[in-house]
Amino acid sequence: MGDSVPRCLIREPSGERGLGMRVGNRSTFRRVRGVGWVGLAATVSLVAAACGSSSSSSSTTSGGAGKNTIPAGLSIGSFNVDIASTMSQFKLLAQFATKGANTLQVGVILPDTTSSTRYVNFDQPYLNAAFADAGYTQAQYRIDNAQGSDATELDDATADINLGAKVLIMDPLDGPTGVAIAKLAESKGVTLISYDRATFQGTNTYYVSFDNELVGELIGKGLESCVSSWGIKKPQVYVLNGGEDTDPNAISFATGYNKVVWGQAQKTVNAGATNSLGYKLVAENFAPGWDNTKGGTIFQQAFTAHKQINATIEANDGLANSVITVLKGAGVKPKHVPTTGQDATAQGMAWILEGYQCGSVYKAVYKEAQDAVALATILLAGDKPPAALLNGKTVDPADSTISEPASLLTPVWVSQANMETTVVKDGFDPAAAICALAGATLCAKDGIQ
Repeated sequence: MGDSVPRCLIREPSGERGLGMRVGNRSTFRRVRGVGWVGLAATVSLVAAACGSSSSSSSTTSGGAGKNTIPAGLSIGSFNVDIASTMSQFKLLAQFATKGANTLQVGVILPDTTSSTRYVNFDQPYLNAAFADAGYTQAQYRIDNAQGSDATELDDATADINLGAKVLIMDPLDGPTGVAIAKLAESKGVTLISYDRATFQGTNTYYVSFDNELVGELIGKGLESCVSSWGIKKPQVYVLNGGEDTDPNAISFATGYNKVVWGQAQKTVNAGATNSLGYKLVAENFAPGWDNTKGGTIFQQAFTAHKQINATIEANDGLANSVITVLKGAGVKPKHVPTTGQDATAQGMAWILEGYQCGSVYKAVYKEAQDAVALATILLAGDKPPAALLNGKTVDPADSTISEPASLLTPVWVSQANMETTVVKDGFDPAAAICALAGATLCAKDGIQ
């Protein structure tokens, strides 16, 4: 059934765990029992019991100093929807790394609750599950959310370091905030893992994310497939980029789809560009700060000025939604002006079924959360991450001479064809959420259940 949840997130009541929540200047743990996560159809509770069968040959430990051994064969392909089966293999290493301390060892700071619902619905619970299954106690890690405030994010980082954190996992609200935290971490000898968004600062900074240029390439290929299957003649393309003013990832996305569509692997392509498929670029712009409302206004102005636009590229589902709202308001029918996206939101999935969006890039957050906790544990133990885990580097879009080691996961393009077997099966977008938007008839037609 599509509304199943990852088995690794189903726990027996006997070992209930709390979700680390920031309250004012204090960190408390809110006990959760039978809470329905938004975006997950089944009820789950974060507790200690393992789920599923572990593929690890390593045994769990009942005490002692642990063992300084990285799980054999660890790579970016090791992480799956059954979190316990992978992360339980880190128990001995986590015991060695933490030395049994009853104090904070790893601090996690998420950016906000508004730019994407993923941080509340997925990142935080998946990170909690990954730490718990790796054997961390609640005293040894905590997860805060900066609630969209630069000052709060920096305060959270400062507080974690003062409480003894030796590793910070931080998703920066923007470039300057990331740099400030990286400089602080470097000055205190703290290892920094920049999570999802890169921070090009510090001598001991790592990056965990998905391959962002590949995300853009999938968007570009998805558009081309859609243009062909929808029969769009002489595509007149408008491009709405993401928040390139605050997020270097947005530049990587643009580089990816510009390389595929226009043959130019760069941030910006000049209006009037064409390709061998007969496409012509009408214009491009970006949504400051990934602001969907501003993105909608920008596209409305472009569409008013250029009625010939009949194909579009958007950097995520939020911007695609804003564009689709404009198109529908202008009376555009399904499968007449394709849009693209990423984040695999329930609304994005509904637009795909309704014929307004070509597809969306799915980034399985449960993999990213496990990757971050695995890397943090290895670094906390003073070990060298295996090359199959630390499998690449990310390059500063503003200065190609600056790069940092990175663990880059593989994203997936989701369309009608594989929606049920990807986002629905994983519980990322429950069938009920998609069908409430798209309607039961379309869901039944496309096998979404």
